[in-house]
Amino acid sequence: MNHNVLYSTQDKVATITLNRPHRLNAINPELLRDFQTALDSANCDPDVRTIVLCGEGRAFCAGDDLKEFDQQSGDEAMTRAYIEQIQDITRGLCLNDKMVVGAIHGWAVGGGLEWTINCDFVVMAESCQFFFPEISLGVFVTGAVTRLLVDQIGLQRARHMILFGERYTAHDSGRLGFDWHIVPDDKVVGKATELAQRIAELPPGPVGNLKRALRSCVNGDLEATMAIETQATLEGFLDPESAERVRRQLA
Repeated sequence: MNHNVLYSTQDKVATITLNRPHRLNAINPELLRDFQTALDSANCDPDVRTIVLCGEGRAFCAGDDLKEFDQQSGDEAMTRAYIEQIQDITRGLCLNDKMVVGAIHGWAVGGGLEWTINCDFVVMAESCQFFFPEISLGVFVTGAVTRLLVDQIGLQRARHMILFGERYTAHDSGRLGFDWHIVPDDKVVGKATELAQRIAELPPGPVGNLKRALRSCVNGDLEATMAIETQATLEGFLDPESAERVRRQLA
């Protein structure tokens, strides 16, 4: 596995670790490529029953790497391919048959928060902070969160959270409506792994069927949701005003 993502398996659990700590595991095409490779490995391995998703260093994931925004928005074909890479990660997390447990610490921003919401279970460190900056930058959310977030916390809270990009702490998650496990920072990976191992000991057939059944009755058609998000994100990335907003953010 490439150094952008670490991958290991033990006791029927695959651990996928985002590994760009010098950039707070911010998203770029190389990280997406290696993340997809790790997800494919976990999802295709019959000996893997559960997946733990975490980040190396001081954060889980700080969202898109804004320093590479100009490269990501160079032309329509390249930008669409980049957005589809992001959406493919959500497919690998949500449209699979294996439960995914997120071990989330530090910052979970933008795409990092989307991947948090994509997890079946979330164990979050007490110091974690999370928010969606996309609208303020002139772009749009991905990861099927326009559907998943409504299912998890309700329409009004989801609308407010995405539109205004307010920052929240782990301890805000309960009042927002998230059913996340909040633990001390030094316990987050251990607790997530313990939960994943409990799931891994269950018969895989019923576990996979449960994930599919709940997905069909709760989440609806995620592909249709992601198609709308992809087009909206593409328009945002290609808008010159978005590039100017990003430049001001980096200044």
